[in-house]
Amino acid sequence: MKERGSVLDFQHAAWDTIPVERVADGIERQLIWGERLMVCRVRFGPHVATALHTHPHEQMTLVQKGRVRFTVNGQTVEASAGDVVCFPSQLEHAAVMLDEEVILLDIFTPVREDFLPRGDAPR
Repeated sequence: MKERGSVLDFQHAAWDTIPVERVADGIERQLIWGERLMVCRVRFGPHVATALHTHPHEQMTLVQKGRVRFTVNGQTVEASAGDVVCFPSQLEHAAVMLDEEVILLDIFTPVREDFLPRGDAPR
């Protein structure tokens, strides 16, 4: 139930109906977004690492499955299923998945336009 341009853009979907994008070897991502907020469900294979990076978006990560070691401003912290991690805008961070599949829910504000399918704009 989504009408573009309406005052309230209501969305309802099950994760298994949202397209899966293969981002890189061992990384799959699903996206749902509104006007100012984006949720990404990301599956990582064991031992996959993300590059050290920053972005202007505020990010909250909910660990749904597995264990991940984050590097944040040169320090490491391990998070596991049930943990929540908050990355303020411009905070340098990276991650290494440990010995099993990891599923993260990454929540961004504003919307990560660089993640959007070509031709889509924030709704």
